[in-house]
Amino acid sequence: MKVLVVGGGGREHTLVWKISQSPKVEKIYCAPGNGGIAGMAECVDIKVMDFDKLADFAQQKDIDLTVVGPDDPLAAGIVDVLEQKGLRVFGPNKAAAIIEGSKVFSKNLMKKYGIPTAAYEVFENSKDAIEYLKKVSYPTVVKAEGLALGKGVIIAQNYNEAIQAVKDIMEDRAFGEAGNRIVIEEFLVGQEVSVLSFVDGTTVKPMVSAQDHKRALDNDQGLNTGGMGTFSPSRIYTPELAQYCMENIFKPPPLDFPR
Repeated sequence: MKVLVVGGGGREHTLVWKISQSPKVEKIYCAPGNGGIAGMAECVDIKVMDFDKLADFAQQKDIDLTVVGPDDPLAAGIVDVLEQKGLRVFGPNKAAAIIEGSKVFSKNLMKKYGIPTAAYEVFENSKDAIEYLKKVSYPTVVKAEGLALGKGVIIAQNYNEAIQAVKDIMEDRAFGEAGNRIVIEEFLVGQEVSVLSFVDGTTVKPMVSAQDHKRALDNDQGLNTGGMGTFSPSRIYTPELAQYCMENIFKPPPLDFPR
């Protein structure tokens, strides 16, 4: 097989490393890749959002499978574009990737299907959001709706910090279009565990758990960031917790998700 991995970060480095171990794989390309990846795959100078160039390259090289790592191209519909050109792709299509690409959509989905989630409200303008902030308890969480490279979540310790967060996101456009809407969410205390799953509409196969080093600076005093690293498996994700998650999050009753 010839495999194309789209992306150039640590996630894609890991994907290339693991894919290279398959006896079925004879050649790996990575677009755009990085210096570390270059030792295992041929790096190609194509940006992750240049879907047409990626599709042309995949067709020219007879790529058997394209694996997409970053969130942005997935949310923008790279899988749809490549599949329309007859290419085989691993990754969610645009309709499925909205779960990651829109915090408003994902929060509303959880509410609709009874999946446990922190209490929240959605706002489309800063005036209403700031008025609402007078009623909440602190700390509170202010989130840009869209993708912001793991940095669109601000934990405000008080009213003034929350107002500043709203203004930064909605008025000063710190995260661009990602701040068209915001979610103001209940602050929850505890450890965070991430568990991804393979799904096909009827079957759920969870992957191993992982836990982020979520906040920057010593003693978790800094902002949330997507770049502080992670470890796997999580020590707190016990078999009992895994069973709870399967019953209440992965497959909450009734299992009648729209198709």
